[in-house]
Amino acid sequence: MGTHMLQGKNAVIFGANGSIGAATAKEFAAEGARVFLAGRTKTGLDAIANKISASGGVAQTAVVDVLNDAAVNQFLDEVFQQTGQIDIVLDAAGPLAKDYGNGKLAVDLPIEEFMVPQLTMVRARFITARAAARHMIKQHSGVIIFVTGSPARPHVPGATAIGAAFGAMENLAANLAFEVSPSGVRVVCLRTLANIDSRSIQDTTEVLARQLNITQDQAMAQIAQSSFLRVPATVADTANAAVLVASDRARMLTGTVVNATAGAALD
Repeated sequence: MGTHMLQGKNAVIFGANGSIGAATAKEFAAEGARVFLAGRTKTGLDAIANKISASGGVAQTAVVDVLNDAAVNQFLDEVFQQTGQIDIVLDAAGPLAKDYGNGKLAVDLPIEEFMVPQLTMVRARFITARAAARHMIKQHSGVIIFVTGSPARPHVPGATAIGAAFGAMENLAANLAFEVSPSGVRVVCLRTLANIDSRSIQDTTEVLARQLNITQDQAMAQIAQSSFLRVPATVADTANAAVLVASDRARMLTGTVVNATAGAALD
């Protein structure tokens, strides 16, 4: 039998309360990583940690506001003091789809809603990545992962706000990688197709179904048909891809986007 892909790694997941964050945390732990779950609600984080522990994994939780630079730096300082090394930092934190008007066309989108992902997701990625990079540069190793989605490329109706944020995040990752990779630190974006079992996509397809006068299942099927594989993507697909990106098997991946959209959003 082979060893686990993340054996002995220390992994921090921001947004671990969310669908993708929770799935990734569980998969990282299953692959041997010690996981540190950061999010806004302790009860939710503890529930995920308990499931990980029950499966034989090791998990700790902390309530951390990813928009608070001092809080994020303090949290990562504490993880480093406890472990001596931070190997993986993945940020999947984000607002609810309804908060940024997902499903609304650009001409109907209030500027306040358009700005929500820029002021939350883009800001959070910069804060968490910068804090992680400060530790990783000193240890000459580590990987920082941003989770983005198919709206990072155009031609997804009603996804103006999130698409602009995803595009900014992918550009931020490339610029950060250029600066930190010579020190042995990788920065990678994982671009996913809409995960049909994630909370944000459930909310979005509900809006889409109402607009198109179809059922939510039909809206889900339309998303699946946008990919070459003609199958829906799930949070488990994203978590499995994140394991590969985080592992040493992907050591030559940095400053790039790993496109896991099954052809739905090509460069």
